[in-house]
This record gives sequence, structure tokens and C-alpha cells, in this order.
Amino acid sequence: MAHTFLLEPGRWTMQGSWLERHGMPISVKGMTLVAWNRDNWFTMATKLIFPGSDRAEISLQYRGRLHDGERQYTFLLQHNLWGQVEGEGWIGLDTIVQRYWVIGDRQRRSGFETMYRISENSYYLSSGVMAGHVLTNTLEASLERQSI
Repeated sequence: MAHTFLLEPGRWTMQGSWLERHGMPISVKGMTLVAWNRDNWFTMATKLIFPGSDRAEISLQYRGRLHDGERQYTFLLQHNLWGQVEGEGWIGLDTIVQRYWVIGDRQRRSGFETMYRISENSYYLSSGVMAGHVLTNTLEASLERQSI
């Protein structure tokens, strides 16, 4: 079974929990759209909302390139709260792993995400963000592919 998240165009919904240092988990929902062009460039747009919370929504605009014949990719990301972010990803047999870092950030924020394939229409996301050497928040969520 090949990966469908990120490697194929699609629309995905997300539902899970957001946890910040010294806080209780809060509900998070989101949507991700993935598109590809002929030159192995992809775009991905994600929007996260926090129902029942006064937390601001998060929007992410990715542009990346999967290298020919490789299982690695690089990307640039525009984050509505952090600004410009750079990252890289590796495509494993059952997981897609991404690492990213905020450009010119005094807090030295960086993050790590693992998307584990459950089925062709379902993934499980586990993510963490660090400021320097301190874990500041995590996200765990189910991703479900929607019919187009």
C-alpha cells in the first residue's frame, strides 16, 4: 500500500488534541488540501481551529519539492503566527516524517511531525514543537481523506 497523504492530491480532515506546557488538552479540528504540478512541486494548505476555545486559528501554506527518485523532500512554509519556516521530510514505508525550523526566530522554534499510515484513507499525526530545548506543545490527530 503506497502513501496517499501528501503524495497524491487530496482533501483531508483532521481531528484531535492540542496540548501546551502546563495546560489541559484542547480540541483541534482542521482541513488540509494537497495539490501537485508536473515538475514534482507540491502545495499544501492547512487550517486548524480550536472549537470552544479563544485560541487563534492557525493557517499554514506549504510549497515543496519531492526530489526525483528520492524519498526526501524539502519545503517552505508560511505560518500565520510564526512567519517563514523551512523544513524537510522523509517518506518511509509506513510513515512520513517532517522536521522544520522557524527562520530568524529568537525563540529558536522548531518542530517534528510523524504521519503514520493506518489505511489509504486514514493517517495518525503526532507532532511536537520546541523552543530551544523545551517542548512547548504537541498535537495528536487523526487524518481522514475526503471524497472529491
